[in-house]
Amino acid sequence: MPKNRAQGIIFGILMSVTMAYGMEVYNVAWKMGIPTMPGGFSNMTNVVFWDALLEAAYMWLFVFLFSNLWGTRGGAALAEKIVDPERDSAFVQGTVRSCCTVLIMCPTMSLVASILFNVVLGGMPVAQLPAIWVGTLIKNFPMALLWNLFAAGPVSRLVFGRFFSHVGMHDRESDGSLVPDARSGLVPEYVEADSRD
Repeated sequence: MPKNRAQGIIFGILMSVTMAYGMEVYNVAWKMGIPTMPGGFSNMTNVVFWDALLEAAYMWLFVFLFSNLWGTRGGAALAEKIVDPERDSAFVQGTVRSCCTVLIMCPTMSLVASILFNVVLGGMPVAQLPAIWVGTLIKNFPMALLWNLFAAGPVSRLVFGRFFSHVGMHDRESDGSLVPDARSGLVPEYVEADSRD
């Protein structure tokens, strides 16, 4: 995982882009009425991916902004109340933290989407915003949680790991103490890098 502020920003951008794009694919399909057709999501066509890309091109900025303002910190603070670092494995701690972050970010982004797409662009009365927000949250939460846990998180960590797997490893590789296991396909854990941030 990130070892300094610059790496943290890059990882945050990766997570924001993957979360925004996955959620936009889901929401664009809903706007097209695809889930209500016989066969549901099996009726999706490639146009959904293009339309989602257009919306995700700016929605990821909202995700990045709000996750940095309160989503990531709030999720971490909530997770600290649930997990015990001495008892729980790193996997359990990371999973709980992801779930807690979604618990904060999904209502936030559902509100942003409700204001932007329903009120500003859709012309719905502002007085209806609470109901629109709750409806959007109910629709989005299951997908946001599953997408974060099983797609956006793993993909972002994989891409980040590929870009930064060499950071802090050169000295240890030269003496043979750290050799990536090519058979497993896994990226070795990061070595703590010196940072002045």
